Amino acid sequence: MISFESDYITGVHPEILNKLAETNLESMPGYGADRFCESAKLKIAAACCRNVDVELLTGGTQTNAIVIAAMLKDYEGVIAAQTGHINGHEAGAVEYAGHKVLPIPGSAGKLDAAAVDKYVAAFYADASHEHMVFPGMVYVSYPTEYGTLYTKRELTDIAAVCRKYGMKLFLDGARLAYGLMSRESDISLGDLCDLCDVFYIGGTKAGALCGEAVVFTKQNKPPHFLNFIKKRGALLAKGRLLGVQFDALFTDDLYFRIGLHGIKTAEKLRNIMSRHGAEYYVDSPTNQTFVVADRTMMKKLEGNIRADLWEKLDEERTVLRFATCWSTSDADLEFLDRVLN
Repeated sequence: MISFESDYITGVHPEILNKLAETNLESMPGYGADRFCESAKLKIAAACCRNVDVELLTGGTQTNAIVIAAMLKDYEGVIAAQTGHINGHEAGAVEYAGHKVLPIPGSAGKLDAAAVDKYVAAFYADASHEHMVFPGMVYVSYPTEYGTLYTKRELTDIAAVCRKYGMKLFLDGARLAYGLMSRESDISLGDLCDLCDVFYIGGTKAGALCGEAVVFTKQNKPPHFLNFIKKRGALLAKGRLLGVQFDALFTDDLYFRIGLHGIKTAEKLRNIMSRHGAEYYVDSPTNQTFVVADRTMMKKLEGNIRADLWEKLDEERTVLRFATCWSTSDADLEFLDRVLN
């Protein structure tokens, strides 16, 4: 059985695992005060080519909930696409932390700047808006839940709307490695620093055992942010675990090499699918491929290939998501090809 269910189905990239083993017996301070956390933060800042503040957290859901809670006032909520991860797949973590998600329609997972502007303008035009949840932030992800990408122009337009209304722009980078390395991407880490108030560099879905690196871009890290992290259960006593991993990820371009491998194997996967007449649910240029599978394809895959059951279109067709990652091999793809014959 070969699995393409997600990009974190295998453990940890060998270069990171080796670094964890090499440093295993070295005594270090706890809670992120070790030399590897400091080194990782400096390397990430250097990769951004900007003066930024970096903090290391345990996972994506914790990161989303904590960043939003720390950066918003208690009467503010966060705008997101209806398909946004914080709206549909995080068990109400943002609301549990005290802030409402304000979902608006998107297209192929993306928000449109004009739609955001219209929503916020309507909010302030409402005479009763003091009785409502104020929009204080816009949440986007890169790539989106559907593997699609914002262009630099689209993200610039959203950032302009945020500035117009005094809102913060937060970019979820759980799969950022695959977004940046996509052949269709025109965005760099430096661009994200210029356009966003905060974003994070996902490790969990890019070869790390766990961990996300939050980047505050405007000297705007909330005061006592460590307190927010600990109070919400996302501070590791053995903070070295995150530091060693991100130090390895940002040594010798490992993070970007992992992203590129995911892109190249996804392209090979799509070539295989196309040869077998597959129909695609959405055009994704990243490591996620959304295939409309009929009963014949589902039967061939059963017991051989695992993919994520994304949604049921009708009685005959199901959307499957195939994700590639650092561990996806040519042998995996050749097996998929044989199964579909």
